[in-house]
Amino acid sequence: MRLDIRRGVSTPSRRPRVASGADAEMQLPSYRPCAPRSGSRPSGLPLRASSSARALRACPSARGMTLIEILVVLVLIGIVMGIVGGNFLGQGEKAKGKAAKIEIGQISQTLDLFKLEVGRYPTSQEGLQALLTAPPGVTNWNGPYWKKDTLPKDPWGNEYKYIFPGQHGAYDIVSYGGDGKEGGEGADKDITSWDQ
Repeated sequence: MRLDIRRGVSTPSRRPRVASGADAEMQLPSYRPCAPRSGSRPSGLPLRASSSARALRACPSARGMTLIEILVVLVLIGIVMGIVGGNFLGQGEKAKGKAAKIEIGQISQTLDLFKLEVGRYPTSQEGLQALLTAPPGVTNWNGPYWKKDTLPKDPWGNEYKYIFPGQHGAYDIVSYGGDGKEGGEGADKDITSWDQ
């Protein structure tokens, strides 16, 4: 009861009406924050289990990735791997080209030693095999001149082409690169004794 001083009449006190049942659900906001800030309590009525699940679905941070987002991530990963893999592949082919140049230089030094002792370079018919075994009719051969037991091959597994007399020098030594054919660009470019 509450006493009205102006009128001197006691009137029943009114309490605020609390919604219950279906009314409580109707008063819930359509979107609630994921979690209250520390030290504060969200205003309004307590959520029911179904309402809290609905609120979690509405929370942006609680949702998963969509199919389009996953595809975008996979495409980006593929692009990065393609760039990195391409760079590694290019470096490998460059390393093979440098190795072929070095080996052609070693063959040239061995041919010079052959000429110093025999008095001439091997003919095209004798080839680089003359560095391992004495050609017929050569008396002052003091080999083998090549340190390995087999003929040298380029880094791609192909034999070096030896030409005597050469068109670009006393002799020509050629590696046809990755494709094993004359000409080409990039990894397939020929490596020659006159480009040392």
